[in-house]
Amino acid sequence: MATIQKLGVIGAGQMGNGIAHVAAQAGIEVVMLDVAEAALAKAVATITKNMDRQVQKGTLAAADKDAALARIATTTDYARFAECDLVIEAATEREDLKLKIFATLTPHLRADALVASNTSSIPITRLAAATDRPGRFVGMHFFNPVPMMKLVEVIRGLATEEATVQAVAALAERMGKTVAYAADYPAFIVNRILLPMINEACVALQEGVGDIVSIDTGMKLGCNHPMGPLELADFIGLDTCLAVMEVLHAGMGDSKYRPSPLLRKYVEAGWLGRKSGKGFYDYSVTPPKPTR
Repeated sequence: MATIQKLGVIGAGQMGNGIAHVAAQAGIEVVMLDVAEAALAKAVATITKNMDRQVQKGTLAAADKDAALARIATTTDYARFAECDLVIEAATEREDLKLKIFATLTPHLRADALVASNTSSIPITRLAAATDRPGRFVGMHFFNPVPMMKLVEVIRGLATEEATVQAVAALAERMGKTVAYAADYPAFIVNRILLPMINEACVALQEGVGDIVSIDTGMKLGCNHPMGPLELADFIGLDTCLAVMEVLHAGMGDSKYRPSPLLRKYVEAGWLGRKSGKGFYDYSVTPPKPTR
């Protein structure tokens, strides 16, 4: 298909507003959808704040910021996606929710429009098969925070056409990203490697191998990681970490991917990390303190 000129984004949360940000800054028209106007207003405020920070740092001109913000339209109506060349779903990592979104979305699309999922773990082939366009469906996995993280994983489902892969890869590069091509296996490349490490850190904590600070310090100073695995889990969201491990465990059928009982317990307690104010660290205090 022709170069993607207009992009739809479903979900105005952390990932959705980040995708809208980098797309608009790259000169692409964006339609961002969420179920609530309040969520959309919050997303636009976040994008504006982040672009203001870029202006202050000298990495974005004020006029370019204004032009980028003008390219972002918001809506609660799926019919607005009729004009889009590609729509990226960036909703919560729940397969039932994503399938419901695709069922609502596809009747509004042009026949040649592409659909992508920002899923971090759910098989693309399975999601694509639930739509009317498996050949024009692809995984396009951005990383958080989207404006700062340079990687996009492009995941080809069993039926995904080469032209679809090329179109979304070209779009990612226009957004200033580097593309890694992943096969359609549970959790793809990065999370296939990263989440078992985080899960093992949870097991080590559960077994008393080390406390929270010692585990994180060990990995930061011993492996030169910018964040320890438990701090990173809080940043990602413990519910998301658990969801990815459950996908890996179910998809691979291997006990080495069994989610840590301690990770599950934290999620059951509502201790989801930074977004809930408490996870492995308590963020109600400065600096954050370990919770155990």
